[in-house]
Amino acid sequence: MQDALSQTFSALADPTRRAMLAQLSKGESNVSALAKPFLKDMSLPAITKHLKVLENAGLITKTRDAQWRPCKLNGDGFKDAVDWMEQYRAFWEESFDRLDVYLKTVTAKKKAKGKKNGHAKHVK
Repeated sequence: MQDALSQTFSALADPTRRAMLAQLSKGESNVSALAKPFLKDMSLPAITKHLKVLENAGLITKTRDAQWRPCKLNGDGFKDAVDWMEQYRAFWEESFDRLDVYLKTVTAKKKAKGKKNGHAKHVK
């Protein structure tokens, strides 16, 4: 059995499912409308399986209203993935900040050395 985070990333790993999520980010949609862009390349049962993976991962909710099968994004389903990625975002931001400071130091040293040797460059 997969943990929720693994299930979320597994669901997001497929480009068809990401395209479905992108479509749902514009608003609620029924299964037929979600399936339409993919019917040239895959069967309706395959599309239904993709939707089931998204639903099992908690990324979408699918309800039933007579013949209408509305689907919509479930923001709570993305929370664990966002929280997990947030800690790495902070790491990379700190790394880029340190790199920026280092590059400014190196640039300042090069400019000072160039002026000292009488090779000052004119920069526009």
